[in-house]
Formats: sequence, structure tokens, C-alpha cells
Amino acid sequence: MHGAEILIQAGVFPRLLQGLWVTIWIAGVSVIFSLPMGLIVGWLMTLHNPFIRLVMRIYLEFVRVMPQLALLFITFYGFSRAFDWNLDATSACVLVFVLWGGAELGDLVRGALESIPRTQYESAQVLGLNSWQTFSRVILPQALRRLLPAGVNLATRIVKTTSLAALLGVIEVIKVGQQIIDANRFLYPNAALWIYGVIFFMYFLICWPLSIVARQLEKRWTHD
Repeated sequence: MHGAEILIQAGVFPRLLQGLWVTIWIAGVSVIFSLPMGLIVGWLMTLHNPFIRLVMRIYLEFVRVMPQLALLFITFYGFSRAFDWNLDATSACVLVFVLWGGAELGDLVRGALESIPRTQYESAQVLGLNSWQTFSRVILPQALRRLLPAGVNLATRIVKTTSLAALLGVIEVIKVGQQIIDANRFLYPNAALWIYGVIFFMYFLICWPLSIVARQLEKRWTHD
């Protein structure tokens, strides 16, 4: 059990919790801004305009093919310096996660919209609804219902991916853990196991409830 004593040292848990708050903030802001972006991207993907659909497809495939870490480095070390952007590491992370989350969510939205039977459109037209009323009152509510489980899973993925922010120097929970381990490497040489173990449970406590919500929503939608 040598090394576990570091967990009771003054300031260790408060620093980890402070780093966890940074992680939650980055993930929360990224998810919030990804929602409207994903809805717009998904809607554009369903349009019959071939140029718009091509642009959206290129955007989606670029974000999917490029690793998130490479996108972070390109944004923070490449674009921000090449174009003299005043972009700090945290803002770069949020920007990349929003672009990534918006693309992934957009594809989910597209799939959900295209899964709605054509009869729903025809029934709405019979009732006298125009195109916007049909989309906003009939199609979109059904699509969102089908989208929720996968959307919650995407939010979980965004939370876990925020760990990459440490590589840009953002003082989130992983970076704080590294700092604590480095500062105590001689006094507690086995501290890494315990510090990263605590960080694991912190991520678990955030992501596990989201996973439960996603499963419950999926079961409810399947049985309805």
C-alpha cells in the first residue's frame, strides 16, 4: 500500500477537484455549443442541394479521419500562430471539441431525420401544415427522441476526450495529477497508481450516470 499516503496529504484532493472542474467546464461548454451546431449540420445534410451536402460530407469526413489530438495541435500551434489568433489552450480545446462534436452529432441528426417514415410528411401535409410546421412540429420531435441515446453517448465521449487538453498545457484533472506525481516522485515513488486511480473514479462518476441515462433512453425508445 506504499504510496497511498499521498491521498491524505493536504491539498491533494482540493487540487484534483479543481482540475476536475476545469474538465467539466470544457466538456460542458463543448457539449452545449455542439448541440445547435449538430442540429444545423444534420439538417444541412438532408437537403437536396448537392453542393451543400458535399461540403457537409467533406467536413464530417475530415473531422472523423483526423485524430482529435492532431486537430488540437493544428488549431493551437498551427492556425492560431499562422493567423495571429489570440487563442489560449482552453479556447482551442473548446473550439476543436465543438467542431468534432458538432460533426458527430450532425451525422446522428441526419440519420435520425432520414429514419422518419415518408408517411409522416404526407400526413402532415394532409393536415394542412406547411414545410416548416411539418419539420418543427412533426419530424424534429420524433428525430430528437430517436437521437437522445446516441447523443448522450456522444456527450460521454466528449468528457473522456477532454483528457487530451493536458497535452496543450491546460490545467485539467489529468495535468493536475501529473503535477502532483512529479512533485512527490521521490517521497512517494508509487503515487502514480493512486493518483490516476482517483482520477479514474472521477471520470467514472461523471460518465457512468450518462451511460445509464443513454441505456434507459434506448430501452424506452425500443419498447415504445
